[in-house]
Amino acid sequence: MFHLPLPGAIYRADGTTAFTLWAPSADRVELVLLDPTFQTIPMQPIGYDCWHVVTTAPPDTRYRYRLDGSRERPDPASRCQPEGVHGPSAVIDHHFVWHDEGWQGVALADLVIYELHVGTFTPEGTFEAIIPYLPLLRDLGITAIELMPVAHFPGVRNWGYDGVYLYAPHTTYGGVRGLKRLVDAAHAHGLAVFLDVVYNHFGPEGNYLWDIAPPAFTDRYRTPWGAAINYDGPESDLVRWLIIENALEWLREYHIDGLRLDATHAIFDVSPYHVLEELADQVQAQAQRLGRPAYLFAEHPLNDPRFARPKALGGYGLTGIWSDDFHHALHTVLTGEKRGYYEGFGNIEQMATALERSFVFAGEYSPHARRRFGRDPADLAVEQFVVFAQNHDQVGNRALGDRLGATLTEAQLRLAAATVLLSPYTPLIFMGEEYNETAPFQYFTDHSDPALIAGVREGRKREFAGFLTPGQEVPDPQDPATFARSKLNQALRTSGRHAAHQAFYRELLTLRRALPGLRQRPRTRIQSRVIVVEWPSICLILNFGPDPDQIDLPGGGWHIRLDSADPAFATLNGTTVTCAGYSAVLLTATS
Repeated sequence: MFHLPLPGAIYRADGTTAFTLWAPSADRVELVLLDPTFQTIPMQPIGYDCWHVVTTAPPDTRYRYRLDGSRERPDPASRCQPEGVHGPSAVIDHHFVWHDEGWQGVALADLVIYELHVGTFTPEGTFEAIIPYLPLLRDLGITAIELMPVAHFPGVRNWGYDGVYLYAPHTTYGGVRGLKRLVDAAHAHGLAVFLDVVYNHFGPEGNYLWDIAPPAFTDRYRTPWGAAINYDGPESDLVRWLIIENALEWLREYHIDGLRLDATHAIFDVSPYHVLEELADQVQAQAQRLGRPAYLFAEHPLNDPRFARPKALGGYGLTGIWSDDFHHALHTVLTGEKRGYYEGFGNIEQMATALERSFVFAGEYSPHARRRFGRDPADLAVEQFVVFAQNHDQVGNRALGDRLGATLTEAQLRLAAATVLLSPYTPLIFMGEEYNETAPFQYFTDHSDPALIAGVREGRKREFAGFLTPGQEVPDPQDPATFARSKLNQALRTSGRHAAHQAFYRELLTLRRALPGLRQRPRTRIQSRVIVVEWPSICLILNFGPDPDQIDLPGGGWHIRLDSADPAFATLNGTTVTCAGYSAVLLTATS
């Protein structure tokens, strides 16, 4: 890493603020202070095309940078954008009175992750509005909440993947102090906090880094969302500095416990020291300084275990990987869907394979990829895989944003929950899933550029044209009603079948804690549409067929610990179990 000041505006204990900007496109840079009186202050070059100045600028001072006497731009490393992505940046004071001095984090093997979108989780849509729900999530059995991206994006409604100010928690959500209050409260309740970050592209509106530092981007690669970030070409060292310092700031200043790295297959780097390996090294060094664990989970749909393999074994040293294959196997065996990336999935043998190794394709031919796909992940620990029945992508990137509850029966939903939560892997629950939320989670935006609005709107229509029935329409992302429809109805938690569904999730997570033997790699066998998952002294029967079935267990005594059927159906006659259709039965040995 460079011996450079931190990027952006850093308010210091002596009351001054240090401003640092990487601006290779400029021959001259001035700091323009807008408060309390207008000032223009020349900045000095400090090497590496960076500019720096220290001056008096108290918190809330708005500012811009003026390049070559004419171009005024916000700070790409801004910590606050009080007037939106096109407005001036503002100085913030990172000082905060924390109450988590004794916080030691959550062990990797104990993680149960709850993914949520700040804007739709509560009516208020803020960081602090989440705090009253933390005891409920803890009592459910959650050990970590994961926030979808919060970096400042255009407008007030967005999934977060259009962020352009990576260092700035969105002001609509509560900004810097709101995020810190949420993390502090979560730690007080024994919950870790993970943050989803986007290091593969910048959003299409308000991205002034294009103009200030063109070498931040490259046309040698291309992502589905626009130009790729330059991690391995000329002047890429400064790009890596900007990104890695951002990750470290989330851990240091906000006490974030880990990061989910979005779409790492679109982080392109052929250099000898891959940026994700460097990130892992820097994050682990930061964790040692902080005296608590810091996790890095990669969303990586290419089934490459190298990303989570230890450096000593030739890997990048990330903590773990999201397993799309586990989801696809589970989703298709329950719904029968075969379009798009579900092509090649759908048989019961693949679900058994996913339970044994998480990846379905680990070198086998994939009909969707039309090639051999993935690598054997056997050298990774089970807790390094994050598995799920639903998440923001798998719900929101459907034409109507419909959840599994709109398609499956209650029995099938319980079976899906048991498959995920009693698997050996790290489970993730998408907000509202635990009580079978009826609201969809649809794709929403709040852009101000008419051409961009039209492009996004038409793009969604084209993408899903073949997935709609007559009379259906793709929701307009720009319509505020699309955002409003996606808000959770938390009152359902205590209502009838929804309360019962939540109680079932609580029971599953209680069993997961009580039976640590579940967290080992199992063996499976198949009988018709039934998968028998076996660990020493534990047996999980998953019936993915509509009809009851009988399963013979290994010799010895057994005790039924869970029957997902409602009302209870399973019976045990010696070593023969009879289970209902679409049900899960968990048994433990009596001796």
